[in-house]
Amino acid sequence: MAQQTVTIKQRSASSYRAGAFMGRFTVNAVLVVFSLICLVPVLLVLSASLSTETAISQFGYTLLPVQFSTAAYEYILAQPQRIMNAYVVTSIVTVTGTVCGLTVMSLLAYSISRQRFALRKPLSFYIFFTLLFNGGLIPFYLFVSQTLKLKDNPLILILPYLVSVWNVLLLRTSFQSLPEELLDAARIDGANEWRIFFQIAIPMSTPVLATVALFTMLSYWNDWWMSLLFINNKSLYSIQFLLYNIMQGLEAMNATPEIAARYGGNLPTLTVRMAMAFFAIGPVAFAYLFLQKYFIRGITIGSLK
Repeated sequence: MAQQTVTIKQRSASSYRAGAFMGRFTVNAVLVVFSLICLVPVLLVLSASLSTETAISQFGYTLLPVQFSTAAYEYILAQPQRIMNAYVVTSIVTVTGTVCGLTVMSLLAYSISRQRFALRKPLSFYIFFTLLFNGGLIPFYLFVSQTLKLKDNPLILILPYLVSVWNVLLLRTSFQSLPEELLDAARIDGANEWRIFFQIAIPMSTPVLATVALFTMLSYWNDWWMSLLFINNKSLYSIQFLLYNIMQGLEAMNATPEIAARYGGNLPTLTVRMAMAFFAIGPVAFAYLFLQKYFIRGITIGSLK
């Protein structure tokens, strides 16, 4: 009887392990298929950038290049020095802006998350008011160019995106979820608010900080609007604005019959646009690989309260 009971338990354990394995296998298989489907648009863009303009017009977008050609990349890299300079400018602005912005927004969010902070309500109203109203483009342009004198100054690429209200809200919610007892214990032990912030609040908020860092980095990396408004010095062009100028120049040349005729009447407009996408998203996609483990947890923090 005892041996029969042991045999039944062994069979149950084996069935449980088999069921668990099949469950994990099914979930992983579904995720692999979904990941491959997500890669299809990327493959289409890469394939189009390595095809000829005529092939795209005739056959559309395909997963494999048709009439393989590197003309789009040759056109963009005709002056590699300007591409490298734009990458350097954008990288410096992105790193500096992300570090400074994360510091400012964290301090601001931590302040308004503390109930005992006397200016919490008026400061919160001042911040959230900007979600509903702004000064408008013309006053903003006049203020930056004439009052602050920031035209052709790298600071104009950093300051406008230094604080995002959405990111402040995300950080505030995270700081509010910290155990108040832990912070009070630190105060009893003699820690001041600066030490509590940097040694307790920041280490316990790593997921949301990584998420905000990713959002901020994307804002700086994808920005071309500030360069369009305030940057005339070509040595200060960001990568996005430089690619935008390349595209605009290409479309203008294609619209001029005399110039287009020199290139056989068919400039690589579509293929250059696809090649530009790879130049623009490469570093951001690489950075996301290091932050993805924090991303889901950080973005869902706002739904906890």
